[in-house]
Amino acid sequence: NTSLATFDVQEGALVYGLGGLKNVGADAMGLIVDARLGEGAKPFSTLFDFARRVDLKRVGKRPLEMLARAGAFDVLDPNRRKVLGGLDALVGYSAAIHDQKNSNQVSLFGEAGDDLPEPRLPATEDWLPAERLAEEFKAVGFYLSGHPLDDYLAPLKRKGVLTLDEVTAKAEQGPHVSKMAGTVAGRQERKSARGNRFAFVQLSDPTGQYEVTMFSDTLEASRDFLETGAQVVLSVEATMESEQLKLLGRSVSPIDLAVADAGSTGLRVFLGDPSAIPTVDEILQNAIRDKVKGGRGPITFTIDDAELGEIDVELGAEFPVNPQIKGALRSLSGVIEVQEI
Repeated sequence: NTSLATFDVQEGALVYGLGGLKNVGADAMGLIVDARLGEGAKPFSTLFDFARRVDLKRVGKRPLEMLARAGAFDVLDPNRRKVLGGLDALVGYSAAIHDQKNSNQVSLFGEAGDDLPEPRLPATEDWLPAERLAEEFKAVGFYLSGHPLDDYLAPLKRKGVLTLDEVTAKAEQGPHVSKMAGTVAGRQERKSARGNRFAFVQLSDPTGQYEVTMFSDTLEASRDFLETGAQVVLSVEATMESEQLKLLGRSVSPIDLAVADAGSTGLRVFLGDPSAIPTVDEILQNAIRDKVKGGRGPITFTIDDAELGEIDVELGAEFPVNPQIKGALRSLSGVIEVQEI
């Protein structure tokens, strides 16, 4: 409801252009913008309003999938997984309406599509935060609304793992060996003149993107951990050369293994709606049943009451506490925030 087909500046802020997403095309995005800004210009009010006003068959399913993954429809429905799964129904609904328009099958007293029932979209839970970001990455090419490591920051800090910014600042003082965490974005393997394989691995953390060089021994030992989207902790040699950070990988381990003994803490779950409590309890009970790895800690609900202010409710028992549990709770409707305590 805000973006144009190209990047734009509005009220001093850069607004991401719809055409900047992968596999969408400026022409297809122009159809959407024209429908929103054309005669009787007004924002789209629902997904069905969007389907009525834009000929989605002309836009194409692939561009619509990219829009859903990127969160372009969040203002109409924040459940991106539901929107993605409902695109076939929306495209069919839109095609029927625009077929009516094009064949002049419009009542004197109504608009095209008034006699067509709105399709039912699939009832499904939204993606967990890590899944949501992975889908966003497919559409945008980088992490826009957050980073997959966000829920790991506290245990990583307890394990002495540094961010890219911290490693860079330290390397400016001299060469050093440090631990870093990252989400793998890509890997290119090469052969040296002697026939040994080495690789350039692209990763990112919440502070930026970086590349690590890995020679044959490290590469052979860690190749299985370096698939795109994997989250890892690396030991690296960091140096500055011509004001550029150079990183040489010494070892790699999966992030969950690296933080498994980071120490257990509790979680404070801020609730905007107490009706979310049964769903929170279900996630915690499932974690106990499935013997989820990681430490255990207390869980406290914080509920904002209009008359009494913030009310803390301690569950009186310890539950599995790890970054996946934190992310799963944070994704629930009615949960405002989840913090470690």
